[in-house]
Amino acid sequence: MSMNNAPNVFLDPNANRFQVNIINEDHDNNETTQEDVGSDPPHYEETSFTDETHNRLRISYRPGKRELYDNFRQNGEKTEASLHPYDTHSKMYYLQTFGHNTMDPVPKIDYYRNTGSVSGNKLNRPSLLEIHEQLAKNIAVSTGSVERVANGESSAGDETAVSKEEENKTGFVKFGWVKGVLVRCMLNIWGVMLFIRLSWIVGQAGIGLGVIIILLATMVTSITGLSTSAIATNGFVRGGGAYYLISRSLGPEFGGSIGLIFAFANAVAVAMYVVGFAETVVELLKESDTLMVDESNDIRIIGTITVVCLLGISVAGMEWEAKAQVILLIVLLVAIANFFIGTVIPTNTEKKARGFFNYQGSIFAENFGPDFRSGEGFFSVFAIFFPAATGILAGANISGDLKDPQSAIPQGTMLAILITTIAYIAVAICAGSCVVRDATGNVNDTIVPGMSCNGSSACGLGYDFSRCASQPCDYGLMNNFQVMSMVSGFGPLITAGIFSATLSSALASLVSAPKVFQALCKDNVYKGLEFFAKGYGKNNEPIRGYVLTFVIAMAFILIAELNTIAPIISNFFLASYALINFSCFHASYAKSPGWRPAFRYYNMWVSLFGALLCCGVMFVINWWAALITYAIELFLYIYVTYKKPEVNWGSSTQALYFVNALDSALALTTVEDHVKNFRPQCLALTGAPMVRPALLDITHTFTKNNGLCICCEVYTGPRKLCVKEMNSGMEKKQAWLTKNKRKAFYAAVAADSFRDGVKSLLQASGLGRMKPNTLVIGFKKDWRSAPATQVENYVGIIHDAFDFELGVIIIRISQGFDISQVLQVQEELEKLEQERLALEATIKENDFEEGKRGICGFFKKASSLNISKHETKKESTINTIQSMHVGEFNQRLLEASTQFKKKQGKGTIDIWWLFDDGGLTILIPYILTLRKKWKNCKLRIFTGGKVNRIEEEKLVWKFFEEMIEPYRLHESCKDITTAEKLKREAPWKITDAELEAFKEKSYRQVRLNELLQEHSRAANLIVLSLPVARKGAVSDYLYMAWLEILSKNLPPVLMVRGNHKNVLTFYS
Repeated sequence: MSMNNAPNVFLDPNANRFQVNIINEDHDNNETTQEDVGSDPPHYEETSFTDETHNRLRISYRPGKRELYDNFRQNGEKTEASLHPYDTHSKMYYLQTFGHNTMDPVPKIDYYRNTGSVSGNKLNRPSLLEIHEQLAKNIAVSTGSVERVANGESSAGDETAVSKEEENKTGFVKFGWVKGVLVRCMLNIWGVMLFIRLSWIVGQAGIGLGVIIILLATMVTSITGLSTSAIATNGFVRGGGAYYLISRSLGPEFGGSIGLIFAFANAVAVAMYVVGFAETVVELLKESDTLMVDESNDIRIIGTITVVCLLGISVAGMEWEAKAQVILLIVLLVAIANFFIGTVIPTNTEKKARGFFNYQGSIFAENFGPDFRSGEGFFSVFAIFFPAATGILAGANISGDLKDPQSAIPQGTMLAILITTIAYIAVAICAGSCVVRDATGNVNDTIVPGMSCNGSSACGLGYDFSRCASQPCDYGLMNNFQVMSMVSGFGPLITAGIFSATLSSALASLVSAPKVFQALCKDNVYKGLEFFAKGYGKNNEPIRGYVLTFVIAMAFILIAELNTIAPIISNFFLASYALINFSCFHASYAKSPGWRPAFRYYNMWVSLFGALLCCGVMFVINWWAALITYAIELFLYIYVTYKKPEVNWGSSTQALYFVNALDSALALTTVEDHVKNFRPQCLALTGAPMVRPALLDITHTFTKNNGLCICCEVYTGPRKLCVKEMNSGMEKKQAWLTKNKRKAFYAAVAADSFRDGVKSLLQASGLGRMKPNTLVIGFKKDWRSAPATQVENYVGIIHDAFDFELGVIIIRISQGFDISQVLQVQEELEKLEQERLALEATIKENDFEEGKRGICGFFKKASSLNISKHETKKESTINTIQSMHVGEFNQRLLEASTQFKKKQGKGTIDIWWLFDDGGLTILIPYILTLRKKWKNCKLRIFTGGKVNRIEEEKLVWKFFEEMIEPYRLHESCKDITTAEKLKREAPWKITDAELEAFKEKSYRQVRLNELLQEHSRAANLIVLSLPVARKGAVSDYLYMAWLEILSKNLPPVLMVRGNHKNVLTFYS
């Protein structure tokens, strides 16, 4: 069974919801199904439900409730009784789905709509939590919501009904595939070229190459039509035409760039078509000697009047515009039919002198081959013809006004291409079979007996046009652009056809440009263009866009050199075609599950070939216009990429990012690790990233553009609450990292204890070769006051990291990392400020109402204003005092939290490489010096020598003893029984035996701190070898005492211990 995005694959919400229907069946299964129609289905093991099949899909009622339910279903009336969908022991009934009481909804298309869907409102199905967790017994709903609960609907169901009622009242005008797509595309494709240039093209290229030119142009438009059909049937299509199709497939960068130039091209095309119409009218005025001023000014006057009339039709509404298009199509069809009728009407002497001899085999044979003249060639002739084949997006451009764009666009577009192509080929063959290339127009140029002839087909038909080889002639395919008028049965109908072709194309462009531009503005891709997004009337007409298009068209009619701008406009359209084809290819290549068009007659490689073909045709038509088009598109693409509009359309670009990342990750697994390519990939226990920004900053400094950084948070507590809080904050915290330009990932787990959560992260974080190899944690500053379990967990995490062969970096700064209290106070102050502003607004509103009640109200207003001023002043004073207190109290903490964001001045990074851990201790500071913020710092490396014994009377050692005193067991001073009892009660305490065994190591930490104070007190950063505590031998508190005394009263300290595997090498 397969599904596509068409709406008919979902169950009809108005149908009986307890039916079982086949939605769709693959063609591959049809044969099997037909063969097995007569055979019995296979027998399976029977269940207890076998005998109850006929009762399964029924609704159960409690006694006396059948009438209540029927009344509710038929009349929708609410009763006083309260329905309870959950409690099976109450007196209420509730609906059943497939014979069971459940909240599980049946499939419904409204669940899959976007939030701002035009075709209907989105409904929310019950969440997995609602149907998975235990049901609450105290939920009651009104009678009117029984069906909604049973169907899993939300309150949006009411909104849907309201929106449908409004839609019925306003009466949206929607077009079918014939009136909306077929008619428009045919009118746009059949242009002036059909009547005044096609005969010349046949004369130059001959019938054979002429047909090839038509088919080549049709191949470009047909491939584009197939790609358009595929994209249009991949989901609901809104207004915006080519812009909508491209932007939703390739993203706002491509869509925004092509949308703007496509709308502009349509606006200028209005001027081109109107000028073509005006030129024809001026020619008629010239023949009758009735010019108003002169030719150029008459074109401007007639063009202006025409554009104003077309604007009036467009503004009147799409319905009037559609009626005008139908009338113009009828005129156009009559004109074409008039030409074909004229070819079979017997010709006369005057027409023979002009080269028309009806259908003649000799003329067909003579005109079949090419005869390029005046420097023309195949590609130059093709460039002249190709604009006649464009216009296939005329229907797609009004996609928002179609009843069913998914079926209308493919049917109408492809059929229009087929019909117009047949018409072009038929006209070309007929003209080439009836009219010779050159004719004098002189009825006396007949052949008399005894005259020699050049052997042309005209000679065989009794006419001598040989002098056209030495002097120019005015008639024939090569010389006369009015061949169709001459051949036709009634010449003025061809003129009417020219009028129809130009006006219909102008009208289609005048409608397309504002529609596309309105869709572009609604998406807010370009800031500042929201003004043109507003629509008016029942069809949301872009009146402002119409006015803008009118202004652009008028400007080009009055001042532009259209012969220069025409190639650029053609290239703008071709660029749109190229991107539509590329969109289809890209969506297929990305292999996204969301790409499942109902239109199957496309191929990704054909679409790619179509895109390349469009790009090639752009250069064939005009190479400098193609370069200008690419330059404009590139500029707009860079602009939109830089601005980064806040939209997410699930484009194929996003899908391809995932595919490429997955392929790269898989390819990376086949690459063996090498020491030269080692890079620190850090798992940082930051909690929420915004809570410990300094820890994230220093970690990000040596992982940015160099390695993996994962910010981790562990939620402990009741599982249900933890999971809910964790899921709700994932996107927010990752968004915070992106907003603050931190190239890091956020990961969170819910666990019974902090240590268990970190264990999970250490084992499961990362993907393939991109796995953390270094654990980064902050120093636990409150270890002396924290519960023993927290200290045990903290030290246990270090042990776990070493067990999993990860390096460990413990970072200590004087003020600590956690600024959650500051953030909480700031949030509370912001809430208080918002409440104060809301209160002031309410007081002012109330005072204004009281002020309307006369003089008494005036005095009340004055007194209340006075009171409110005092209260406001008092509140603001309190807030100011609070903020000042908080600021003074936490100023040092806030400064410390940003210290790694600032550029470090000239100084040193002191490396105390005391133990060989594989080189991580020296690699980390080296990476730091590659960053701009640390590049002014020099590296100083200290290595260990002989550590002199220090006297126990020294001050630092006394401090060490005082520090560990609360955690000592002092079992040697007590008898054996008491000592054993104390060990059982407090196994975490430091025993005298342990302290004596590690006295030398404790002395070493004290002495190292003295040396650090002596040599590195002024350093910008200290990187120090982290001492390792042997598991089961060194207690947690003794180890924390070592770390405390080692890093006390120093600049920021990084205590680093690698996993004792080489991360450095001196080989090239």
